[in-house]
Parts: sequence; structure tokens; C-alpha cells
Amino acid sequence: MKGCFLLQRRFAFIGHALVILLKDKYGVTDFCAYVYTRDSFEFLKSQKDILYTNLLLDEDIHNNYKKEQIDKDYLKWLEKEYGIPNLWLYAETDRIIRFNQLLREYPYEKSKYNHQDILKIIQSRAKAIIDFLEKEKPDFLVLSAIGAIGSFLLYTIAKKKGIKVLVIRPMSTENRWTLSLSYDNVEYIEDRYKKIKEGAENPHSQAARNFLKKFADNPTPYFIDYSPEKQAISTRKQFKFLAPKNLLGSAWWFIKNNYLYYKNKNKKDYSNIKPWEAVFDKTKRKIRMLIGFKNLTDNPDFTENYVFYPLHYEPEIATLLLAPFFTDQLWLVKQIAKSLPFDYKIYVKEHPAMVGYRPRSFYKELKKIPNLKLVSPSVKSFSLINGAKIVATITGSVGWESSLLKKPVITFGKIFFNNLSTVKNCTDITKLPSVLKDHIDNHKYDEKELVDFVSAIFSESVNVDIAQMWEVEGGSKYKERSPELVPFVDFLASKLGLKEESKIQTKSNYHLDKPL
Repeated sequence: MKGCFLLQRRFAFIGHALVILLKDKYGVTDFCAYVYTRDSFEFLKSQKDILYTNLLLDEDIHNNYKKEQIDKDYLKWLEKEYGIPNLWLYAETDRIIRFNQLLREYPYEKSKYNHQDILKIIQSRAKAIIDFLEKEKPDFLVLSAIGAIGSFLLYTIAKKKGIKVLVIRPMSTENRWTLSLSYDNVEYIEDRYKKIKEGAENPHSQAARNFLKKFADNPTPYFIDYSPEKQAISTRKQFKFLAPKNLLGSAWWFIKNNYLYYKNKNKKDYSNIKPWEAVFDKTKRKIRMLIGFKNLTDNPDFTENYVFYPLHYEPEIATLLLAPFFTDQLWLVKQIAKSLPFDYKIYVKEHPAMVGYRPRSFYKELKKIPNLKLVSPSVKSFSLINGAKIVATITGSVGWESSLLKKPVITFGKIFFNNLSTVKNCTDITKLPSVLKDHIDNHKYDEKELVDFVSAIFSESVNVDIAQMWEVEGGSKYKERSPELVPFVDFLASKLGLKEESKIQTKSNYHLDKPL
């Protein structure tokens, strides 16, 4: 059996650790990978644990697009074979190529590429990926985040070629992570949920009830680092870098980044951030923060009827991939506001991690909506959820947390908790007034349904803190043999039908299918 992995950015370290464990514990010896960022590529080339048969670097493919001649017949064939249903949606998921973000800070969104350039980029990547898969012939492909043209093409082409695709997915439930056969569904969980509803044995029922009670008694956000307490939402925190003890560190950061940039022989890679642009964008953000929007915020009144809409973090796959036609949040809030019953308001709260990024003009535009209140980002979402009659979100984890707290939810994108009857997925905006009214008037909380669904999550996921390893710690400390990841590799192997060839010691608190 041969495996292929998408190893992008900091996840490359964790993905490589999974590869090592598959080799050590399950005897899989052949691997190839599609890689993002040259630093990750150089690490994978230099390590001695795995001899990858091929490492396809996205930056190298990109460098060839200018030489590419647009072949309309090829693009027409490509769209017919691998369109979703067209080719342009591939570009709309790519934060760098389509919006020049990650290189520049949000709200910057001017692409460096014109229409012809983007077609060349799609064409050249598709050719390289098709050739890569046909030569390597992997039996399975493992991906995490699908957030760029290359990764989205890799996913789609592999599925069309009959390669087993497994997508690593967070479940926003404690630290549980699962695998799915597609980026927009959780098939293994859905299948287990269906069997439980049909009367199958449910060994996780009590664990699910314990989790729901614990969450109701002390609700905590899935990713604690995005909470108001952890984010610099005040002006004082935003300008801590000016404190005498921090100034030296700030100066060192600037000098170091400039030195590393100019020393880098591959500095022209399209994914490299120019340090002067980073300083310019950070300065603009600090100025926005200094001006602030505190005088535009309103105090919540928990006695009135309201719909709670928490703004999404941007740019992210939560909107770009899972809800590509609902990425304009200002427009969406206006649609929700005009769809409300006469005695309702919409409460909008900024995402704590986005404070300082959106311009004041964005909030001023929101304030033009008569039945809208703009709530300070320092207010905890759980208090707003508890007081809300209904919660609306595109695909945010707040929707799942609201479901756990027995609230009706409306979503606008593809997300796992759409499976619940208490969640209404609205993709036709013209029907939103009826959907809202019906959900407000006829919402019924179903305790058994939620217990069964959480039980299915526990059954088809693993309690491993990949978010901490990846997002907080950066992944690099897990680039070798990592016992922490053994339970997830066991879970992955079970979905691939692999038999264990050797025993690797793991931590006692990580066990697949062990009730909490």
C-alpha cells in the first residue's frame, strides 16, 4: 500500500510524524506528498526517517505559470472532468492567489493576478497534479486543510481517480478529531449516528450525557485561544509592544525578518511575505485599533428578542470553502436583519481574533441597520447565546456550541452539525424569512437526538489535541516519533484496513473508543 499526504505549512511536521508512525506500526513504506512552503519542503528532504518517492512542491509549480500558454480545449476538458461544476471555484478558495491575503493582512483583498493569470495557474497545477498522481499511483490520500487551488485540485482529482481520500477534521467537541471521505461531510459519524438511531448498541451514551452536562454547567469555547480573555481586544494590549521591555524584542523581530528575507535565495516564492509590507499592514492595524470602534457598540439587553450572529474570522476555509457564496458577511447580516420578525433585533459581535483588522467603516455600515446592535467583542459569546432566541452562523463553532446549549440554529454553509433537526441550513436567501419564522415558532429540543449524535462523534473520533500541536505550538516539536499521535494513527489505520505490525507505547489517557 502506498500513501500520499498533503503536507502544508506547519502541518507538514505533524503529517510527517503520522507518516513515520504508519511506517513503524503498520508497515506502510511507500509515501509521496504534495507540499506547501519551501521550508517544509527542505525539512522533508533533509530528514532521514522516510524516503518519499516524490515531493511535489506547490511553489515550484507556481513558478512555471508565466511560461504556461492557455489551452482552451484543455481547460474545457478539465472543467468537464474535474469542475465543481466550474473551475473558478478553485480560485475562490485560495486566500493568496485570489485575495493576496496571508501575504497581506485582512482586509487587503487585491489579487496580484488577473483572469488570464489565474487560468494559467489552475491549468499548470492541474497538469502537474494529474501527472503526479498517475506516476505515483497512491492507494490513499490524507489531507487536512483544503485552502488553496493546489490542495483543492489534489482532493478533487484524487477522488475522481478512485483514490481513497481521507480528510482530517476537527469536531469542535473537546479535543476530538475525526476522518471523513469528503471535506464537507462526516460520513463515518453520520453512518454511526444512523445506526444508533435505528437501535444499534451505543456504548458512548453515558459519556455523551456526561459531556453535555459538563458543557451546560461550564461552557467553554472549542479553541480557547480565540476567547476574549486570550485575545488583544483592548487598546492597551494591542500596544504592549511599545513598553520599554518589549521594544527591543519588536526591533529584533523586524531586523531578523528582514535579514531572513534578503538571505533567502527563494524569496521570490509567491507564498513569501515581504517584511516591509508586513510592517505597513501591522502599522495600519495598530492605527485602526487606536481609533477603535468602542463608541459604536451597544449594551446587550437580554430581555429583548434577538438573533445572535457572531462574525467569522477571515480569511478561513469556514467561509471560502464551506460557504463560497456567503463570504460577504456585511451583506449576509443585512439579509438576516431584513428577514426578522418586527419585534426582533440582530446582535452582531466581532470575533475576538479579528479586533483591529476590520476598518471602522465596516462597523459604521453595520450601524446603519435600524434593528441591529453591535456588541463589544469583550462580551462572552455564551451569555449572548443563552439570551438569544436563535443563533445564526455561516459554519462557525458557535453554532455547534449553541446546539449543545439547546438553542435553535441557522447555518448558511456545509458543516457537520447540520445533521441535527434543531439546525436549519439555509442556502436560498429568499427563503430566509420563512426559515427564521418557522424555526423560532416551532423549535423543539430533542435530548435523545443530541445524545445520539454526540455518541456517534465519540465513537468515530479520537481525543488528541491536534489544534494545540498545530496552531499553538507550530507542529515542529512533533516532527519525529510522537506517541501523542499514536491514537490518531490507529484510527487512520482502521479506516485504511491496516493491521498492526508492531507495538508502540502510547499515553494512557489516549484511547480510541474509550468512553470519557
